[in-house]
Amino acid sequence: MRPENFDILGEITDVETIAIGRSIRELDYLNRKYGRGRWRKCKGFAALICYKKSGRVVKAEIHWYEAHGIGADEWKVKRELGQPA
Repeated sequence: MRPENFDILGEITDVETIAIGRSIRELDYLNRKYGRGRWRKCKGFAALICYKKSGRVVKAEIHWYEAHGIGADEWKVKRELGQPA
C-alpha cells in the first residue's frame, strides 16, 4: 500500500528496520487494523516526495510499518531534508 498524503518519486534508499514485534508501541493498533503479523517499523530516505495537497516537492526521511503477507502501511514523513537541487 502506498502513502495517502504524498507520492514517492523515485526509490527509497538506506532502508533499515528500527523496531520489530513487541518493541513497536503501536503493535496492538496494527494488529487490530490490518491483522496479526510480524510487524517491523522501517525508515528510509526518499529521493523526492510530492505532497498531494500543495504539490510541493522535497527530499525526506520517511517511516512506515510492514508485515509479511500484509505489506507496508502507515507511511509518514519524519523530516524534510530540503528542496531538490
